[in-house]
Amino acid sequence: MANKNLSNAKRAKNDEFYTQYVDIQKEIESYLEYNSDVFRGKVVYCNCDDPFESNFFRYFALNFNKIGLKQLITTSYRPSPVANTQLTLFGDEKTLPRLKGRPKITANKFIINKVQGIDGEFSLKNVAKQLKANKHNEWMPLEGDGDFRSDECTRLLKRSDVVVTNPPFSLFREYVKQLFDYEKKFVIISNKNAITYKEIFPLIQSNKMWVGTTSFNKDLLFISPEKIDPTNKPKTATRTVDGVVYLRSPSIWVTNLDHGRRHQPLSLMTLKENLKYSKHKEIRGKKKYEKYDNYDAIEVPFTAAIPSDYSGIMGVPISFLDKYNPDQFEIIWQASGNTRASAPKKILRTIKYCKHPEDRGGCTVIKGRRTYGRIFIKHKGIIV
Repeated sequence: MANKNLSNAKRAKNDEFYTQYVDIQKEIESYLEYNSDVFRGKVVYCNCDDPFESNFFRYFALNFNKIGLKQLITTSYRPSPVANTQLTLFGDEKTLPRLKGRPKITANKFIINKVQGIDGEFSLKNVAKQLKANKHNEWMPLEGDGDFRSDECTRLLKRSDVVVTNPPFSLFREYVKQLFDYEKKFVIISNKNAITYKEIFPLIQSNKMWVGTTSFNKDLLFISPEKIDPTNKPKTATRTVDGVVYLRSPSIWVTNLDHGRRHQPLSLMTLKENLKYSKHKEIRGKKKYEKYDNYDAIEVPFTAAIPSDYSGIMGVPISFLDKYNPDQFEIIWQASGNTRASAPKKILRTIKYCKHPEDRGGCTVIKGRRTYGRIFIKHKGIIV
């Protein structure tokens, strides 16, 4: 329900939501810890953002020299409820004077080539001074509405190296396709359910895209320029922190930049040890792991309960991707939603699928009952 509220709002004309600075900082700096030169000499493009309020823009502008950026590009959509009207970025609360022939509310473009005197400071006023005074930097309206698919935004994408943003969830398939069409590196926010899309999951399976460093179990909190009345929202749709109401959503970071968490081996017990000592009562005390009615695989309802010595195929929760190490496991396919229709015949043969009246499109079934969405995996290095 929370994600539905956020997705609907993102499609609304006069509503925008912003990612918190601390969430961006934590995620991006994890890549820098793994490779301090990951952004050095690169052009970072933050599209789908309002430069006047975007914390993506703030982070990369304030850390421009520290991480060694070559250029930072940010573009927004039109109309925007804050662009040219709420300019806390520029150190004051006055309305930006309208330039001749320039609409009050428009899509905007920032291109930063040089930043001086603000390293280590969270001074947005200093950032503004650099934008205004430095002839090497550009600040101007876009000709169109800022849609990432427009010609002018596509031209900006082509000249970039890494894309970092929170794209519209309703256009996620198309957004990711564009990134791969132009062979771009990226760190973006995704609806958790999007990883099961038939257009997205094969990218994860083939290790062309993976979950970021922030925990899969942490829901991101988003900022709205409009004051939120929590009484008008389901309890699951908002969270109040220090008196501020945020919209919450089952969202994650996804990327194709390498990071350290991705290579941490998962410490596991053997099959016998799990059946005897597992902290999960669904496993502990059982004689064996349950098998699916419609797949030749065992049910592993918790990532921590994956047996270290099992050589066959296992069905694990989607949250397994948070702990997925491509050196330790192979992803076979998924059983979530209408995935049977999109599964290659070779894969269906591999997991020995047999049609079941309760599978509803390919989901796993145990003793005639459907389970939650599952991902089929195998250990690497264990021979049957």
